[in-house]
Amino acid sequence: MRSTLPILASVSLAACATTPMPGEPAVPVYAVAETVPVATANEDAADDPAIWRNAASPSDSLIVATDKKGGLYVYGLDGEVKSFSEHPALNNVDLVDMGDVGVIVFASDRSDPANAGIMLYRLDTANGTLTKLGRVASGPGEAYGICGTRRGNTLIVYTAPKSGRIGEWEIALDAAPAARELRTMQVRTQPEGCVVDHRNGTLYIGEEDVGIWRFRSDATTGELVAEVDGRKLVADVEGLALVPGGTDGGWLYASSQGDSTYMRYALPDMTPAGRFRIAKGAFGSAEETDGIEAMAGDFGPAFPGGLFIAQDGMNEGKAQNFKLVPLAEIEKALATE
Repeated sequence: MRSTLPILASVSLAACATTPMPGEPAVPVYAVAETVPVATANEDAADDPAIWRNAASPSDSLIVATDKKGGLYVYGLDGEVKSFSEHPALNNVDLVDMGDVGVIVFASDRSDPANAGIMLYRLDTANGTLTKLGRVASGPGEAYGICGTRRGNTLIVYTAPKSGRIGEWEIALDAAPAARELRTMQVRTQPEGCVVDHRNGTLYIGEEDVGIWRFRSDATTGELVAEVDGRKLVADVEGLALVPGGTDGGWLYASSQGDSTYMRYALPDMTPAGRFRIAKGAFGSAEETDGIEAMAGDFGPAFPGGLFIAQDGMNEGKAQNFKLVPLAEIEKALATE
């Protein structure tokens, strides 16, 4: 069902689903690798991943991921830690290759609950390390979701704070980074999942207890294109990931946290295209997932057809981590569903 949403006052809601509810059946897929657990034990800490693909040497691609109590990790595809940058209260993360400027990593900084911020880093892709560039303010409220894209030579970042006031920011990457707000959108209640289609600037926002909104480029009102219904999407809607295909096709993936599954939609019409779960195999299952990321392409022998990453909120009693699944195996499982 689709509907439009005017700019409305927001209401803050709780972040995590605590009682799993069963949705429609989900086919099993299996992780072939996992990251070293984050250092913060016995807490909801690991949260959101981003992927940098090394086109010249796919097996040397990198994952940047948050420990929202501690900072940013950089992992290799073997799950081992390349580096760690301490900065408590970073929630979600994304990255964009800005060409000669480098690969820019940006994370939502919730260290001041009254004033959201964006922390910016440059990723050294050869060594897997991060250099801090600075912090820019991104409006009132507590920072939460974040995603971005490249528009020409400009970095564009979208912020989704707990208030539901969605911001579009132009980031100047000079000696001291600066941010200029270009557009403001709104959802009624707490969002988090955020992903932008690099082809056309379409923005998708997950409103945790409501569903997935689509905002066309330059629009300030959105369409509700997938509802939380207790069958395909079980609250909370958490991470979103987009794998483009052709001019406007491909897939949008969503974390259905309430029943520890993932929903796939076919673009451009957001047609439901299958549900899956990460089941226990050589590595553990994944439950209560927050952030996800997915990318097509060659990532080496373990991931020849692409990579899907999911935060594991339970990790069999250990500190939380991230599970790595071959994207081609997900597509195969859903094709035979």
